[in-house]
Amino acid sequence: MQLSIGFWSFKALATAHELDLFARLSGTDGRTVDELAGLLGVEPRPVELLVTACASVGLLERRDGRYVNSALAEEFLVPGKAYDFGGWVQMLDRRLYPAWGRLTEAVRTNRPTSWNPDEQEHLFAGEDPELLAVFWEAMHSLSTLTARELGAYVDLSASTALLDIGGGSGAFDIELCRRYPNLRATVFDLPPVCEIASKKLVAAGFADRIAVAAGDFLADPELPAGHDVVLLSMIMHDWTPEQDLAILRKCFEALPSGGRIVISELLVNDEKTGPPAAALMSLNMLVEAVGRNYTAAEYEQWLHATGFVDVQTVTFEAPGANGAVIAHKP
Repeated sequence: MQLSIGFWSFKALATAHELDLFARLSGTDGRTVDELAGLLGVEPRPVELLVTACASVGLLERRDGRYVNSALAEEFLVPGKAYDFGGWVQMLDRRLYPAWGRLTEAVRTNRPTSWNPDEQEHLFAGEDPELLAVFWEAMHSLSTLTARELGAYVDLSASTALLDIGGGSGAFDIELCRRYPNLRATVFDLPPVCEIASKKLVAAGFADRIAVAAGDFLADPELPAGHDVVLLSMIMHDWTPEQDLAILRKCFEALPSGGRIVISELLVNDEKTGPPAAALMSLNMLVEAVGRNYTAAEYEQWLHATGFVDVQTVTFEAPGANGAVIAHKP
């Protein structure tokens, strides 16, 4: 029963976020159903049903007949907060929820359903600019929360220069540089993404320690040199094993002797029975991309094949990853 009604909870969350419910409750001593109905311009009945559902899953609390944000919602679902997770919720609702509605089609055809490979050159070609902006905000929030955990479990205190391959908005670099004062970083991504990263870096006050470099890690023959650690975070699951091996070879060539590579992902267990977050993200690749979520053993095999040594895996729990596979260049 819990599996069959899982989407009910998600749609309650997504609808509350779309209606700015959490923003309207933030900074107040709570609001009644009637007050919320007036603010939202809807009837009291649907408001009562919605806030009751949100309270039942820990997003709201009821105090003296008034609804307030839970601590969880206040920290992660109020726009403008440091770790606002709302972009991720919005992206799931607008982009992936419809695509997952066609999952059977994806299974039968082995083709993505969130975009049309026959009409689009790649995942984002011709995408609605507004939805694309939502996607990058989603990735920023997801990456920020994941980077906090990665930095706690992977010691970068001896590293001086990090190359973030497919670094997106720079969220990982901001969090890692915040934790490690001696670290500098470079975000390597497509030109339009670098523009997004540059704005995020300025806003976070890290433009002096984090650079951006435009390029294509699949098409370019080599990666920027001059870094002693390469980060591939939430990147490898998008691509086929052959493409991932090609990426790892470029990383090996870009690193100096003694340099490290860090692959941070939702790792499927070696038995390929879970855990759920990794296995379901892997299934998500069926509607979104050409890859899947791989196991630590698969990454170890590829790293050895490309010349890396001293492969080890550390585990943790974060929204976008449950571990990191680390290796050195001899």
